[in-house]
Amino acid sequence: MTDLRSKIREVDDFPTPGVGFKDITPLLADPEALRQTVTELADWVKSMKCDLVVGAEARGFILGAAIAAEAGVGFVPARRPGKLPPETVSVTYALEYGQNSLELHPDLIPDGARVVIHDDVLATGGTVEGIKNLVEQLGGVVCGTCFIIELTFLGGRERLAGTNVEALITY
Repeated sequence: MTDLRSKIREVDDFPTPGVGFKDITPLLADPEALRQTVTELADWVKSMKCDLVVGAEARGFILGAAIAAEAGVGFVPARRPGKLPPETVSVTYALEYGQNSLELHPDLIPDGARVVIHDDVLATGGTVEGIKNLVEQLGGVVCGTCFIIELTFLGGRERLAGTNVEALITY
């Protein structure tokens, strides 16, 4: 077993002063750590008995598709505006250091579909809360959310109260 925490690099003052960015790229570059991360998250996704994994751009769909494939379910990307043709639905949400928007194809979330949302880091929970609202607006049911890292001091888990949350590493 790889110590996944040892594969996370902290970058001070990125993307803005005062933010300690948790960089997952060393974890992604290590084949054993990458395999372990995908396997552990896919095992959790399987336990949720879902139909789809929705991955948030950009780091959420680096592993989101691999997790979905390993779990035997479909994958839907949540992309930045203007990246998905043709019809999309969108949400704008607050981040700990600004705001952002994501879009989904409405026809890829069937009514009643059980969905797990994946992103690399759970910080304030704004990104996942926004995606959750879109999925529910389309008739899907969010049965869980999963992350490589959770920054507990930012309270994202509380923002997702009532939703199953899994994180492999906590700070």
